[in-house]
Amino acid sequence: MGSVSLYRAETRRLVKRRFTKLFTVGALLILAAVLAGVFLTNEKVGPDQVAQATARAQAEYKQSVAATEQIRAECESVQGTPRASEFPPNCEISAPSESDFNPEWYMPPTFGLKDNLPDMITTLAAVLALAAFVIGASFVGAEWSSGGMMNLLLWRPRRLQVLSTKLAALLVGATVLTVVVAAIWTVAFWGVAKTRGNTIGMTSGTWQSFGLMELRALVLVLAAGALGFGLASLGRHTAMALGVAIGVIVVFQFGVAAVLGIAHVKFPELFLAPFWVIAWMSKEYVAQDYDACNYDVRGACQPDTLTITWQMAGSALVVILVLVVGAAMWTMRKRDIT
Repeated sequence: MGSVSLYRAETRRLVKRRFTKLFTVGALLILAAVLAGVFLTNEKVGPDQVAQATARAQAEYKQSVAATEQIRAECESVQGTPRASEFPPNCEISAPSESDFNPEWYMPPTFGLKDNLPDMITTLAAVLALAAFVIGASFVGAEWSSGGMMNLLLWRPRRLQVLSTKLAALLVGATVLTVVVAAIWTVAFWGVAKTRGNTIGMTSGTWQSFGLMELRALVLVLAAGALGFGLASLGRHTAMALGVAIGVIVVFQFGVAAVLGIAHVKFPELFLAPFWVIAWMSKEYVAQDYDACNYDVRGACQPDTLTITWQMAGSALVVILVLVVGAAMWTMRKRDIT
């Protein structure tokens, strides 16, 4: 009963915190803005739009042909003069073909659920993961900096139980929020596709694939929350987690990327976190090295490739979480509380 009451108390504390409410509302507003932007910038394509795109492609083709003929005529008129060097020899200027102007290129943007929902799920995961990281860091960091953790341990002296219960409350709360928002997110974009796009190709297998992608999004959100919680607990302050996050972004994403580019390191993506996140969400990321071209029979460059799979990304994520959260638990047990 004691552990249950502690869990309830921690859940209530998490939900009631002003910072939790503000950051959650902020994340939801960002997602709402993304949804509104997608809705307003797409439109449903029908026979009228197809006809307009076809007419525009034809008009562009005719204008290009006319421009080519004009240039060829000018070329012929200046033969034997110094200006002749400005044109190809013998005025060999080929006119574009009609196939060079595909009507699909002139179609208005439309939201295809099958093609575009994966990007929206990734956006959802990124926003909620950021929110979970900051909320998780603040949840335990504020307890340390305000002295609330010491007061709590006077009432409940079992250190590891207290910290693990706080972490459990955070992860359960993040799970509930992510599942609910992901369900609304999916339904909302299904509505966008129905009114401003299409749902072509949405088979049961496609829906299953999207469901697994949203499950990976949930794991990413929980990992971010646990990472922020663990870092703040190690440093006993919210600023510890935020400082590490800023350091990783500034140092690794800009500094290391620049150094790797200068050094011409093969597959620099291996050292950059965003590509591992992409691999986790999209099941794989294929890095390419165009400095090492393997030419095929047509003379085209076939670069060396390296594939980061979701299993590799997941394993790296587990290692990081075990190190950070494990260290937080160990220091909680060994370090002086005061």
